[in-house]
Amino acid sequence: MAAPLTPQDQAYGMLSERTRRRMTERLRQHGVSDERVLTAMFEVPRHLFVDQALATRAYDDVSLPIGHGQTISQPLTVARMTELLIQGRQPGKILEIGTGCGYQTAVLLKTGAEVYSMERLGAILDQARKNLRAAKLVHARLVHGDGYLGLPEAAPFDGILIAAAARAVPAALVEQLAEGGKLVLPLGESEQHLWLIEKTAQGIQKSRLDPVKFVPLLNGRG
Repeated sequence: MAAPLTPQDQAYGMLSERTRRRMTERLRQHGVSDERVLTAMFEVPRHLFVDQALATRAYDDVSLPIGHGQTISQPLTVARMTELLIQGRQPGKILEIGTGCGYQTAVLLKTGAEVYSMERLGAILDQARKNLRAAKLVHARLVHGDGYLGLPEAAPFDGILIAAAARAVPAALVEQLAEGGKLVLPLGESEQHLWLIEKTAQGIQKSRLDPVKFVPLLNGRG
């Protein structure tokens, strides 16, 4: 769980604007072009979503441990997945599978999305709630549940983002996509790639994209 911020950490946060701007410029250089995503990445204080001891590395383009065998994804991956999900349209209603520390949730909220986020580990979800509260982003609907099952009572979704690697595309989540909706997820075990799944009037379209590395998507909840 992220430790409470000390006055020193708060000062670091206030001084991090320049650091965040360097991060967003790196994202732009790596091909992220949606200004809504770049603005969201700049505005979300990533240092609030990592352990206090790692705060000075918060804006490096690396994944970091958040406890319980989970990680916060590197900024480029978060930006890339967000851009794939909302590119060319309004964000609409989005289901996130794998809340983690809440950072991806925060970025989605900052783009204007209506966010439902599911996490299988109760302790991690509690941490995410605290982190989002510290960042003054409290209007996501956080759910403790099995991401493989999705959230049928809130479907259909304009977009679904899975922040853990599945072995195959979960059929229940494809079912919960609205027509015209997009599902972005990592697939694979030792070798993983991002995939974009689009639900059209003509059927399901699948595109394999960047190589990535995520923790596995697990069934159940804990």
